[in-house]
This record gives sequence, C-alpha cells and structure tokens, in this order.
Amino acid sequence: MKRHWLIALIAICMLMISACNAQENRNIDTSENNNTSASESSNTGTSENNNTQEAETEMKMNVQIGDYTFTATLEQNQAVNEFVEMMKEGPVTIEMSDYSGFEKVGPLGKGLTTDNHQTTTNEGDIVLYSGNQIVIFYGSNSWSYTRIGKVDDLTNWKKALGSGDITAVFTAAE
Repeated sequence: MKRHWLIALIAICMLMISACNAQENRNIDTSENNNTSASESSNTGTSENNNTQEAETEMKMNVQIGDYTFTATLEQNQAVNEFVEMMKEGPVTIEMSDYSGFEKVGPLGKGLTTDNHQTTTNEGDIVLYSGNQIVIFYGSNSWSYTRIGKVDDLTNWKKALGSGDITAVFTAAE
C-alpha cells in the first residue's frame, strides 16, 4: 500500500512540475513576442530617426587627383572638423608618395586632433596618420589611424592614383 501512495505522490509531483514548466514557457513566449514587437517598433523608429539625422549631418568632400574628382563621405570626429575648417579657408593640396604598394601618404602641414583606433583599411579609405599626415588607400592595411572619410565611388580610383607620386587636392563639397 505504501508503494502505491509513493507512486501516486511521484506522479502528482511530475504533473505539477509539468504544469509549472508549461506555464513558464507560455509566459516566456508571450514576453518574447511583446519584446519583439516593442523592439521592432522601437528599431523602426530609431532607424528612421538615425537615417534622417545622418542625412542632415553627413558631410562630404571632393578629392581631386589629376583629371579625376572623387566625392568622399566624411566621418564625424574632431580631426574631420578641423580638416573641414582648413578646406573652408581654401583647397588643401597635399603632395603624396606611394608607400608599400597599397597607399599614398603626404604631410598635411599641420597637426590635427587624433582619435586613433586599430583599423583595417580598405580601398578608398582616407585616414589621418601621426596627427599630421593624410593617407589614401588603394589597398588594405591594419594600423592605428584616425578615420577621415571614405571615397563613395571607386570607379577609376586606382587609375587616378597610378604607381608613383601624386598631388591630391581636398575641398569641401557643396
């Protein structure tokens, strides 16, 4: 008789545990659905707001190399603000040398505020190196740089840069 009571007690405990787990799962599902809906609507609003803000604050510059002119989207940092101020005073012309077969580098003539981060660059990236040198990439490199911008359309980029020294003229885009 004791055995039957023990089996019955175990069965009742298992049913209760099952019922608790089922209720917990329902609560979790409901909670996840509510969170998903809230985050989806939140993300949609945030995304739209961010896109609007980016469009309003996105700064551009022109990079002229020989007969080619490229537009670049600028980053948002102190170095860029200072570089834009230089461009407002007039075109910033930099004599640039080829370095290691993946970049052109040239002295800016003045130091800018740095915000260096370990970065892997790609073709079209424009960075500040050592606070006073502009580097434009037609290849890739990993180093600690302050990002300045990125060329929007790389059509003829490598052709414009060629294999030797170049003169790059940076101007604020209207």
